[in-house]
Amino acid sequence: MVHDDSRPAPEGPRRRIELDGAEALRLLGSVSLGRIVFTRHALPTVRPVNHVLDGGDIVIRTHEGAALTSRTERAGDPGVVVAYEADAIDPHTHLGWSVVVTGYARLVTDPEDLARCRRLVRPWVDQAMDQAMDQAVRIRPDLVTGILLTADGHDAPAGV
Repeated sequence: MVHDDSRPAPEGPRRRIELDGAEALRLLGSVSLGRIVFTRHALPTVRPVNHVLDGGDIVIRTHEGAALTSRTERAGDPGVVVAYEADAIDPHTHLGWSVVVTGYARLVTDPEDLARCRRLVRPWVDQAMDQAMDQAVRIRPDLVTGILLTADGHDAPAGV
């Protein structure tokens, strides 16, 4: 489906406001879809995934054969360095927010924690090629940044 985004963005001054880490994580927790960035064959790879915040960690689901699963499975302490991005930006006004988290991803191996993660995160895609989304990855945020894009003199967009 193609959307007509031909409407011009509203005129007027814009502001970019840096968010503190707590506010950025609160906003990230208000949406369920984001993008994880990790290294595969020495190159950056981006995948859309759904998530929840759990005890300050970002939790996503994956399957046994996924590239991220195998990367995190082989990782020692503290895990594999990843970036996670989520946003809510209006396509017409270009106002909203964007949050980027850089941290360490680890495969959830504790059976009780894995069962909890499976209850918390329902995969947004059905089984991939007959592979159940039965694995979970926890991302421990190390660096959290966020920006708010707002029209000067106006309140923050909805959800902020």
